[in-house]
Amino acid sequence: MMIGNILINVLFGLIGFVLTFLVTFGHNLLLTSLVRGFFGFILWFMLAFVLRWVLGFILRSSMEVDSEGLGATLDIMTPDEDEELKNLLKPKPGQGNGSDPGFKPLQPPKLVSTKDPEELAKAVRHLKEE
Repeated sequence: MMIGNILINVLFGLIGFVLTFLVTFGHNLLLTSLVRGFFGFILWFMLAFVLRWVLGFILRSSMEVDSEGLGATLDIMTPDEDEELKNLLKPKPGQGNGSDPGFKPLQPPKLVSTKDPEELAKAVRHLKEE
């Protein structure tokens, strides 16, 4: 099953001819641009046939599915999670107003160099020389 008629193919072909001709006319002779435009017409004409055939195939298969009643409705239902959400929002014991005695902020160790500053300066000078 194909959609439309041959007029669609001719219109696609003319579009292909015009596009190809305009793109090649600036770089080629008139006859060369016309020949390439003609090949563009043929290519786009055939492309329209393929496109019409694919669209017809898709629409025909979708009509068959609709006639059988399959795929006509989609019934999706999410489970009721209200109770779980309420439990997540309830404060846990000891968390009431932020006075949780078990909470301790993270205290990372401080990075302190144990090397002598003069020794570090010598290493930097040595690396700078290389």
